[in-house]
Amino acid sequence: MNWLAHEMRLVLRSRLSACALLLLLLLSALAVWSGMREVERQRQTIARLAPLHEQDVAALAARYPDSKDAGNPAYYTFYNTWDPPSAAAFLALGLRDVAPYVLRIRALGLQAQLYEGETFNPEVALPGRFDFAFVLIYLAPLFAIALLHDLVSGERQTGRLRLLLAMPDAGRLWRRRAGLRYALLFACLAAPACVGAALSGTGIVATGIVLAVTAACLAFWTGLSLLVASLHWRSVTNATVLMGAWAVLTLVLPALANVALIRAIPVHQGVDLMLAQRQVVHGAWELPREETMRKFVASHPEWKDHTAVPGRFHWKWYFAFHQVGDESVAGAARDYRGGLLARQAWTGRLGWLLPGVGAQAVLHRLAGTDLPAQLAYQDAIAAFHRQIRTFYYPYLFNDRPFGTADFARQPGFVPRVPDGMPGRDGLAALLALFVLAGAVQLAGLWRLGRLRM
Repeated sequence: MNWLAHEMRLVLRSRLSACALLLLLLLSALAVWSGMREVERQRQTIARLAPLHEQDVAALAARYPDSKDAGNPAYYTFYNTWDPPSAAAFLALGLRDVAPYVLRIRALGLQAQLYEGETFNPEVALPGRFDFAFVLIYLAPLFAIALLHDLVSGERQTGRLRLLLAMPDAGRLWRRRAGLRYALLFACLAAPACVGAALSGTGIVATGIVLAVTAACLAFWTGLSLLVASLHWRSVTNATVLMGAWAVLTLVLPALANVALIRAIPVHQGVDLMLAQRQVVHGAWELPREETMRKFVASHPEWKDHTAVPGRFHWKWYFAFHQVGDESVAGAARDYRGGLLARQAWTGRLGWLLPGVGAQAVLHRLAGTDLPAQLAYQDAIAAFHRQIRTFYYPYLFNDRPFGTADFARQPGFVPRVPDGMPGRDGLAALLALFVLAGAVQLAGLWRLGRLRM
């Protein structure tokens, strides 16, 4: 305890170290608070959906109390779908910052509705959200560099290095100093995260994984700082080299890898699917009705005996060519989804070499805010859309009247429940992060233990 108190006094005596630790603690707390506030705002938005939907349904029921067919209720009724945030979403908001977590759909073509909200202002989305993942990946390495870049060179500049190296337990001394700084950095990050996890109801396992990711990220940058600090360079040179390494590993290489993935795996935008589907739907007005109904019953043979379209317009024909429009872009939708997943897979592999990318992948998977989570939400919407169509088709194709009591029998959306676990890919990325961080940390400690004048 004597050596711990002594080393603690040395850290706090340095104005740079004390201010850096205090600033990191404040930034971590602010990031956790900001994430929790955003998650609460999203939950309040979702909570407001149910009463608004009830008001809309009541207004439609009053407008069409005894409709001769279900066409008008099917066309005008909007159904709420939502993707509730997980308990750990406050740590890494991920795609919830740009992708819709609330979507109102109708019984019309689904593809156009899925990607209507895909466009967003790139200047607004570029900075991203200030959350715990941002602090851990982009800011915490800078604080590790600030505390460790002059661990050896500072002693050399004050003339104490020769005396310290002459001590019989010099290696243990350096390890204690590096370990104390590492522990202080970890505490500044872990304390706000644990408080936020407790307030948000995050599970013990998920909290433990977050702490493990935090420890691994800090271990990598601590080890790299020790490797550079053990060289016979001045403090300014050490800081410059480490800042360059931070820029390359955190900013430059991930950006170059992203450009390479975009070129290697080209993926069209979701809005292209929306336009293609709408083109088929609008073109159906000019096609013979028999051709449209023939395409529809190819995938819905149960209605093959009800394809006659009396008069100039019938709602079953209208909804049929919307469904045909969806089916016409089904192959393109699968290719779009496959391309996104392929990029996601290669991004995960990139995390095996770049600690920032690996940590981000694990945190987003744990928080349920990554691409697979967004695609799972779209799958839930597609399944619910099938329920809506299945509900209305008997009314439309059998010419059954749709009364006030039928509004109460409309299907309701059941949101998916985030499991709060990283999954197999997340565990693989976490293991790779541990191996990489452990190797760099051990190399730094070994090099520091063999330090000579």
